[in-house]
Amino acid sequence: MRSTTFADFSLLFVALIWGATFVLVQNAVSFLEPFSFNTVRFTMAAILLGIWLVVLEKDQFKKLDKKLLLSGLMLGFWLFIGYAFQTLGLVYTTSSKAGFITGLSVILVPLLMIGILKQKPGISSIIGVSAATAGLYLLTMSDVSSLNIGDAFVLICAAGFALHIVFTGKYSSSYPTLLLTTVQIATVAVLSGLSSVIFEDWKRAFNPEVIFSANVIIALLVTSILATALAFFIQTNFQKHTTPTRVALIFAMEPVFAAITAFFWADERLAFSALIGCALIFAGMIFAELPQGKLESWFRKKLEKKEADLKA
Repeated sequence: MRSTTFADFSLLFVALIWGATFVLVQNAVSFLEPFSFNTVRFTMAAILLGIWLVVLEKDQFKKLDKKLLLSGLMLGFWLFIGYAFQTLGLVYTTSSKAGFITGLSVILVPLLMIGILKQKPGISSIIGVSAATAGLYLLTMSDVSSLNIGDAFVLICAAGFALHIVFTGKYSSSYPTLLLTTVQIATVAVLSGLSSVIFEDWKRAFNPEVIFSANVIIALLVTSILATALAFFIQTNFQKHTTPTRVALIFAMEPVFAAITAFFWADERLAFSALIGCALIFAGMIFAELPQGKLESWFRKKLEKKEADLKA
C-alpha cells in the first residue's frame, strides 16, 4: 500500500474516533464545564505522551530546540483556538449551525494553503471540497435562522482548526513526531487551564462526585487516550505523506461518523437530506483521491473538444 493511501486511511481512522466520541463528550460536559473538561483531557494526554517519550523515545529530546518548541506552541495555540471558540459559540448558536460552520474549515484549508504554503489545490480537490461543503450543509443545517455572534465565534473556531491542519502540514516533516505532538498537546492543556480559571468554576474539576462520575471518567479516559494522544500523534505523523486539503476533506467525515454513532448509541434518526449530505461528504473525499494528472487531462480534453465544436 502506498504511503499516501495508508496515511489517508490512518487519518480517516482519526475522524472515526472523533465522530464516535462526540456523544461521550456531549454527555460529559453536562457535568463538567468544557474548558475544565479539556484541561483534564489534554493534561492526561500530555502525561501519557510524555511517559511514552521518556520511556521509549528519549533520544528525541536531543532534537528539542527553540524552533521545535515554537512550532509546537503554534500548533497547540491554533488547536486551542478551535476548541475554545467552538465551545464559546455553542453558548449562542445551535449545534447544527456550529457543526456546519466548523466544517467550513474544509474550504478555508485550500485558501490558507495558497496564502501560507503557496500551494494551489488541484481540480479534484476543488470538486471534492465543493461536494463536501454541500454535504455538510445538508447534514448539519436543520435550521436556517439568522446569523448571530455565536456563528462568528464558531467561524473563528473553523479558522483555528484550518490553520492547525495547514501548519501541521508545514512542520510535521521537519521534527520528531512524538516530541512535536507532546508540545502541542501540553500547550492546549495549559491554555485550557487558564481559560477554565478565568471563565468557569474550575473547582468542580476537583470535586470527586463530578470528576469520578461514570459519564465524565469514561469520556475522559476514551478522549484523552484515543481522541487526543493517539489521534493527534497519528495526524502529526501521517500528514507529512498527504496534503492539507485532503486532510480537511477526510476530517469532514467526522460529523458523518458522529451521525452514525448517534444512530446506534442514542437512537437518533437522520432525515433524507442528511443522508444525502453524508453521501456527498464521502463522495467529496473519494473525488479528492482521484489521480490529479488524469483528471486535469480529462477536463482539458473536454474543454478543447467544446472549443472545437464552437469553432465548427
